[in-house]
Amino acid sequence: MQPGPAQIRFSVIVVSRGRGDALALCLTGLSRLAYGAYEIIVVADPDGLAAVAASGFGDEIKQVPCSQANIAAARNLGLRVAAGEVVAFLDDDSVPEPGWLAHLATAFADCDVAAAGGFVRSRNGISYQFTTAAVDACGETRPLAVDGAQITCLTTRPGDAIKTEGTNMAFRRSVLAEVGGFDPAYRFYLDDVDLNMRLAARHCLSAVVPLAEVHHHPAASATREGTGVARDLHEVGASTAVFLRRHCPAAQHGPAIARLRAARRRTLIGHMISGRLEPGQVGRLLAGFDAGVSAGFIRKCGNLLPLPAAVAAFRPFRSRRAGAPLVMATRRFRWRGKLEQAEQFAREGRPVTLFVFSLSTLYHRVAMTGSGVWVQSGGTFGKSQRSDKAVNVWRFASRVSHEAGRIARQRGNAPPD
Repeated sequence: MQPGPAQIRFSVIVVSRGRGDALALCLTGLSRLAYGAYEIIVVADPDGLAAVAASGFGDEIKQVPCSQANIAAARNLGLRVAAGEVVAFLDDDSVPEPGWLAHLATAFADCDVAAAGGFVRSRNGISYQFTTAAVDACGETRPLAVDGAQITCLTTRPGDAIKTEGTNMAFRRSVLAEVGGFDPAYRFYLDDVDLNMRLAARHCLSAVVPLAEVHHHPAASATREGTGVARDLHEVGASTAVFLRRHCPAAQHGPAIARLRAARRRTLIGHMISGRLEPGQVGRLLAGFDAGVSAGFIRKCGNLLPLPAAVAAFRPFRSRRAGAPLVMATRRFRWRGKLEQAEQFAREGRPVTLFVFSLSTLYHRVAMTGSGVWVQSGGTFGKSQRSDKAVNVWRFASRVSHEAGRIARQRGNAPPD
């Protein structure tokens, strides 16, 4: 796909550590965006850089070696070489919908917009992991109601920011440079929220872009299991303390920590009840959180200096998306042959969506295959949105048409507003 007239140039930064397989799928998604003016920057350890080399896109991707277990420092390394007008961030275990950058670009067409974020789908590809929230000086969030089909621009104020989710956020590079990028005192957790708070102190305009969707499939890491259950809460506690030092009045530190710890405990108890944690692990994890809080209150925190201009020229990535969008559908008992056909089209660059429906009320799931086919499976009469009834009466063809329309704008099969 070639750049359109005066398209905003994006730098997409992906940080990866020990998750080369997840990164490979992420790169497949990035290689098929319905946008023509973007570069890809991967900041990674040797495992991640090997995945880039194996992707076949290595010559078109800016690669930055990084073995440091510090998400903020790694993102700053990516910023150092990012030459786009807008810098977008994506986690290595996430896959963007093809229309992701096109919808973000619509928001940044307003020159006053400094930051933007889209909605994040959970591992089933249907439910939302994150939509919209505000965050205060204690790091506590509250949901915000916005139109899920339109961009909403919100003016921030000191102590009350619009939260952007780390795996789906974008910022004007000039603004990021002015505020010093990300704070490396946050080795893991809250580095994005800290940035939100610093932008709020400047009354920056933030855009909520619901249709700029990303699918997040949480992969295992040093801090969590693949199920999303925590392995270690030390750095969560440390970052919590650093955040409070940076943004919260000292008199509120104690009560804020108590509330945040209680929320963590409730989550852990929920995992224990569901069988994902042993009872003894709850106390161990909370002890790690407490130790992290103590460490965070004495962690060295320096002043952030403005960032220089990019040290490398913009390196445009050529999207492999080619040809008209193709929607395919099949009954469950014939899905293998149809998937093979869809994957052949995808290898040719066609943007393909495949619906696989059974005669059931099974809830729907959405995922992208390694070849780039978006597959939605479930029952012809099942739920595909939380607002749906448990049982929905549809004819097969009508259900296919309905679902194709539901995802057309996110998938890049229909133009953004």
